[in-house]
Amino acid sequence: MKRSKYGAQPTVIDNVRFDSKAEARRYTELKLLLKAKQISELMLHGEAGFELRVMNRDTGEFVVIGEYQPDFVYYDVSADKMVYEDVKGFKTPLYRWKKKHVEAQ
Repeated sequence: MKRSKYGAQPTVIDNVRFDSKAEARRYTELKLLLKAKQISELMLHGEAGFELRVMNRDTGEFVVIGEYQPDFVYYDVSADKMVYEDVKGFKTPLYRWKKKHVEAQ
């Protein structure tokens, strides 16, 4: 088995493979929040995401530059909003860039 670039250990819970123990642990926390009705509409990696776009300065048209697939998406009942969440052991340069881009978009 090939080792992860950052040493993460894949973990399976409920027949779902998570890329790391931290991601699997967060999934179990979210399941408890779902059961307590503090969140709803829980979706896992690959079930929800969106395109990252920028506007072409010359044409004014939006150009797709990538895709953002969060680890989890859910509706936070108390905050009355959808939450797009990534679980990371530490923040990589790519993570920092995508976070800024998603927040701006």
